[in-house]
Amino acid sequence: MSEKLRVGILGATGMVGQRFISLLENHPWFEVTAVAASPRSAGKTYEDAVGDRWKMDTPMPETVKKLVVRNVLEVEEMCKDVDFVFSAVDMSKDEIKKIEEAYAKCETPVVSNNSAHRWTPDVPMVVPEINPEHFEVIKDQKKRLGTTRGFIAVKPNCSIQSYAPVLTAWKEFEPTEVVVTTYQAISGAGKTFKDWPEMVGNIIPYIGGEEEKSEMEPLRLWGHIENGEIVKAESPIITSQCIRVPVLNGHTAAVFVKFAKKPTKEQLIEKLVYFSGEPQKLELPSAPKQFIQYLEEDNRPQVSLDVDYEHGMGISVGRLREDKVYDYKFVGLSHNTVRGAAGGAVLCAEFLTAKGYITRK
Repeated sequence: MSEKLRVGILGATGMVGQRFISLLENHPWFEVTAVAASPRSAGKTYEDAVGDRWKMDTPMPETVKKLVVRNVLEVEEMCKDVDFVFSAVDMSKDEIKKIEEAYAKCETPVVSNNSAHRWTPDVPMVVPEINPEHFEVIKDQKKRLGTTRGFIAVKPNCSIQSYAPVLTAWKEFEPTEVVVTTYQAISGAGKTFKDWPEMVGNIIPYIGGEEEKSEMEPLRLWGHIENGEIVKAESPIITSQCIRVPVLNGHTAAVFVKFAKKPTKEQLIEKLVYFSGEPQKLELPSAPKQFIQYLEEDNRPQVSLDVDYEHGMGISVGRLREDKVYDYKFVGLSHNTVRGAAGGAVLCAEFLTAKGYITRK
């Protein structure tokens, strides 16, 4: 790409906003030219607005330190200076819906990390290796919004990334029932151990809203477009528990699966390691070369060893074995703030750019 697209980040001072900032440093296609946050941060430099709350393990990029933070509510001012925005705002669901639609109606595409629009019928919720065809619903969304280039696209919840791609790879064997328990890192709540010392050596067996998302969002990924809207799949039946554990980054899932057409273990592993999608074909900048790795060792995947596989954009799977009640069981691991949040949104934006949905103003 000869000239980089100008990117704005809404909610730039929070943890996911910071992850966007760090992932976009030296990006070959995108350049962060504007950052926005709440009115209390507006007018400060990004460096001053974040202060000692920088939570990434790499330094704050020099290119953003002196950017003046804008008021996220001043939509037209922000839209003048960017080609599209990433959204990671921390507001109520209704407020997020309203602000993201305002940016879209200002003819500025919105690629969102937030959950507010995940069930809006004409808003695509996409993992690019799984359901990129859902982006086709954007044309219907534009009709509703009355826009020519503005739209909203979202990525799904971080909790499903460690098992939904695996089940997608096994689609031909027709999974019918899935039991999943996710062990979720504290960064999923926007926290570090410094912010949340009571999580050290602790487990909390409840994360608000996560179980519903874990059970329903995969079905939307596997759904289809009908009359300009996305209709979710009816199967498999998924039941889940979501537990907060004392890990900084990395969501682990323990999963049990029943199939209509029971495969061999060798067939399942083969499907995993050869599974790829459009991002790999297009060689998108953030796409993992190998989306899913299978680890033979009994004690893998481990957060400390595997969470950064493919720069955090890949999925690690291990402990696949037959089960006495279900057909098979396995353990999956994904990086919740990279593949599961900002990185997944960046990959969506790369795909949308490659396909001409996002262009220069």
